[in-house]
Amino acid sequence: MTGVQTCALPILEQRLLLSPESPIVLLIRKTANPQSAIRNSQSIAPGNPYLGAMLPYTPLHQLLMNELGFPVIATSGNLSDEPICTDERDALTRLRGIADLFLVHNRPIARHVDDSIVRLMAGREMVLRRARGYAPLPIHLTPHRKDSMHSTLATGAHLKNAIALAVGQNVFTGQHIGDLETAQAYEAFQHVITSFERLYETQPETIVCDAHAAYLSTQFAHSSSLPVKPVQHHLAHVMACVAENEIELPVLGVAWDGTGFGLDETIWGGEFLHIRNGKAVRAAHLRTFALPSGEAAVKQPKRIALGLLYELFGEEVFARTGLAPLQAFTATEREVLRTMLLRKLNAPRTSSAGRLFDAVASLIKLRHETRFEGQAAMELEFALKDITTNECYPFGLNESQIQNSTSKIILDWQPLILALLKDVQANIPVGLMSARFHNTMAAMIVAVAKQVQVERVALSGGCFQNKYLLERAIEQLRQAGFRPYWHQRIPTNDGGIAVGQIAAAKWQVELVR
Repeated sequence: MTGVQTCALPILEQRLLLSPESPIVLLIRKTANPQSAIRNSQSIAPGNPYLGAMLPYTPLHQLLMNELGFPVIATSGNLSDEPICTDERDALTRLRGIADLFLVHNRPIARHVDDSIVRLMAGREMVLRRARGYAPLPIHLTPHRKDSMHSTLATGAHLKNAIALAVGQNVFTGQHIGDLETAQAYEAFQHVITSFERLYETQPETIVCDAHAAYLSTQFAHSSSLPVKPVQHHLAHVMACVAENEIELPVLGVAWDGTGFGLDETIWGGEFLHIRNGKAVRAAHLRTFALPSGEAAVKQPKRIALGLLYELFGEEVFARTGLAPLQAFTATEREVLRTMLLRKLNAPRTSSAGRLFDAVASLIKLRHETRFEGQAAMELEFALKDITTNECYPFGLNESQIQNSTSKIILDWQPLILALLKDVQANIPVGLMSARFHNTMAAMIVAVAKQVQVERVALSGGCFQNKYLLERAIEQLRQAGFRPYWHQRIPTNDGGIAVGQIAAAKWQVELVR
């Protein structure tokens, strides 16, 4: 393995590389190694301490790599946001501008399948993208007194889409399709559904989908003639973890991600769901704030940070031009955003943990704009490097009265942000601020678990692709006497949503207000 000159290769990662699934494995790169087999390796994924590595897994790969005798840099045969090409004529048209040569074959490709991606987390594999080698291998749903034995199709989420098909107690998962943002992606989505129904010789009797009416996956479900069961996004996240780990209810589910349509029609993403007796209750969530420009703000953490600051300081924030996010805007842009926030125009409320990560990345001058999904949060994680500390920022744990005289816990990030801003002003190292922030987020999980008092805690959602956050939360929960569960072979991101949709539908678990 000449790649070991470029990346560290511990025994667990080595076993994954050599496993029958042959996934892409995220390995820690060696810094500035003059013996690296890949020239200028630091120019690949700059700023990222990891490189994705895989070994040849087909005879053709073996022949090519034996001839070359050195590692190569590879990427998928597709344009951004599109599925990979499976037809050589299509490839010649779509990839003409980025590929100089095409190696073609006389055997047609029946279906597109990406390479699976795996990262070692908490001492075991976590599949981040489930495709070749893992899909369509099923997971087995444990028998439940409310089981529906109907054949059920789940259309998954809008981002990182993957479908699932339940036949009896087995749930067969489709390969990664990607974001349903293009006509090609939606066409691939429809093709996979047709292919699955033919492969397993079944016609679904029910369709489950996301509760967001604007998602193409949801619209596909409602365009069919079958009964449709919407499942709220974060309930699906938690139920995917419950199903994979065969967790007995009751359970406290922690669903942290970037975006999900909430029952109150706001953007959820920092959720704690208490699931028992067929009902899921929103037991706690992060304090909400305005998201100027809505989903368009996702690519500009500075907008998210401004929404957070506006929640704290109101209009006064626009006089604080020394703050990093404010400095990242022109005077004209600041005025437009001021009007937007003041009049509540295109500024929906969000409780998203993912957006909180983005905002902190901007506040500490790490990343104001992103080029790809999750970039700001990833760089916040990478800033930790070798820092070791148990220090946390303060946070609030408030109760808000809701219907039926019950209460809901609101995790208040205001003390956290105020303390963070003091650290920024004092020029505290970025890595230390990142560590304190991550520790605080893990402490929030433990604090809610202590309030709800449910032994089993399921961690799901895209935020738990963060190795430090996941491992810190697991460690702290165990020390506090709880039993944490997390994903392994079903993605914790939206790629696992379809499995959760089926589990919620078959076990008749509903999220109630």
